[in-house]
Amino acid sequence: MKAKLCGMKTREAAEAAEAAGADLVGFIFWAKSRRAVTPEQAAAIGASLRRAKKVGVFVDAPVARVNEIAAACKLDFVQLHGHEDADYARQVRAPVIKAYRFGDGFDARAAAAFPAELILLDSGTAALPGGTGRRFAWREAAEAVRTAGIRERLLVAGGVAAENLPELYETFHPYGVDVSGSLEVHGEKSIGKIKEFMQAVQRLAQEA
Repeated sequence: MKAKLCGMKTREAAEAAEAAGADLVGFIFWAKSRRAVTPEQAAAIGASLRRAKKVGVFVDAPVARVNEIAAACKLDFVQLHGHEDADYARQVRAPVIKAYRFGDGFDARAAAAFPAELILLDSGTAALPGGTGRRFAWREAAEAVRTAGIRERLLVAGGVAAENLPELYETFHPYGVDVSGSLEVHGEKSIGKIKEFMQAVQRLAQEA
């Protein structure tokens, strides 16, 4: 199971994530997020990474701007976390991760047909598209995902933490997980919590 550690704001946190075994690290380019970074900051942080894939998170941004940032920051994936449609996604010049809020009219079959490399399921509200730290209805979502045949492309976000990884894996058997808030202390990434989370991922892999 892959691990995406999101909301990176410092080189120290991103390097710790990579060193601990994270497969992907995420940078948020939505200005309303408390975890937002500028393209210049993300490029500087990302330049120190050698193995982990870099993901840029965008919310209804002009596609030309998305492509500009993706090129400048050498992003491996672009995550679309707003109301972007299939035509928009086809214009993105990087592999796409399309995020959906479960319970907000989520249609698993429509998600399966969306032109994206990966599908991310998250909690969220109209005001806050993601990063709420709240779980959604996992079992209900897992059934929808299985029926639509997108489990192998699925990233699960929303309230993910080291303590609930076994339950999450047993419920979804997903491609990967996406975590941010549970890695933080007082709103900032904790090196200790990053290590703790990745150790939990690795234990799960050994037991699976």
